Amino acid sequence: MPSEHSRVCMSSRDRVLETFRYGKPDRIPLDYGANPAIHGRVCRALGIDPHAPDGLERLLRALDVDFRGLGAPCRPKGLFPELPDRRVDPIYGFVMRRVEHESGEYWDFCDFPLKEAGPEIVASYPIAHPDDFDYDVAMDMLSTFDDKAVYVGDPGTADIINSTGRLMGMEDTLVNLWQEDEATLAYIDRAIAMELEILERLIVKARGRVDFLWIGEDLGTQHAPMISLELYRKVLRPRHQRYIDLADAYRLPVMIHTCGSSSWAYEDFIEMGVTAVDTLQPEATRMSPRTLVERFGGRLAFHGCISTAGPLAYGTVADIEREVHETMAFFKPHGGYCMAPTHWIQDNTPVENVLAMYRTAQAEGWY
Repeated sequence: MPSEHSRVCMSSRDRVLETFRYGKPDRIPLDYGANPAIHGRVCRALGIDPHAPDGLERLLRALDVDFRGLGAPCRPKGLFPELPDRRVDPIYGFVMRRVEHESGEYWDFCDFPLKEAGPEIVASYPIAHPDDFDYDVAMDMLSTFDDKAVYVGDPGTADIINSTGRLMGMEDTLVNLWQEDEATLAYIDRAIAMELEILERLIVKARGRVDFLWIGEDLGTQHAPMISLELYRKVLRPRHQRYIDLADAYRLPVMIHTCGSSSWAYEDFIEMGVTAVDTLQPEATRMSPRTLVERFGGRLAFHGCISTAGPLAYGTVADIEREVHETMAFFKPHGGYCMAPTHWIQDNTPVENVLAMYRTAQAEGWY
């Protein structure tokens, strides 16, 4: 490893894009995501006010995070009624309830306004319009990102199963997808059209400063596919392809998030033009780093692999240091790897483990 004085550092943008080309930049890129409670504790441990306007950016810089997400906040138009003791999403109408636990709290999807709804209600359910979003706020965000790797979208973008399930429940969603229910697909296609328009407006307005598109679709349990490959190819793949085609029109790479045992879909991803996959849950079936590199190395880049259900949450500082060291040591000879937690870091994670994760990555990530 070169000394601190002899290193020639790449920009975050170049570092990530070289990794997405399955190469070896100066060091392994780093990414971050955390639930609010643990995020606040990590900020305070570093002397950062998590509620300050620049709190998140200061934390990302302290951890040497290379990625920045660009999004336009929604200006609520009153499409959905307010409900007592509930939070209602202003874009899609998801209903959530607050659930407290010993480590913090989270908002759980509930009530499911389209569960057992008739086809007319499903097909015409309201959804936000691309004009309802504040793109000027997005450009203000972009001005603070400097040389970071900027993406539009996120793991929930294009996520048909989860997004529909939050409205009609998972059972109705899977049955309706399998049956190719016309009303359900009509709603999904309206949501896709909205998302695609928002993404394109951001890409155009950013004038060349967007570096990749991030989409997602949870396709696996811990042990097996959630749906059949046939269903994926017939119903989901053509709709995901619309996002990839948008990115291709602007010459942007695409990263797709898939939870659990999802490598069964990776050959399709490659055919579709996907560049990178996230989250790489190493404990899931056929998702070990060795399995993924042997089957897909040089054809897909990888993002994730530090399990939020492993040493990060339940181990010691020494355990997470070893986990990061071993993961990086494995991927380094192959290139094409970005270190990140497999999901948002959970509230039961010790702060010292989070800091140790990034401290180790900062020290040992150099090629």
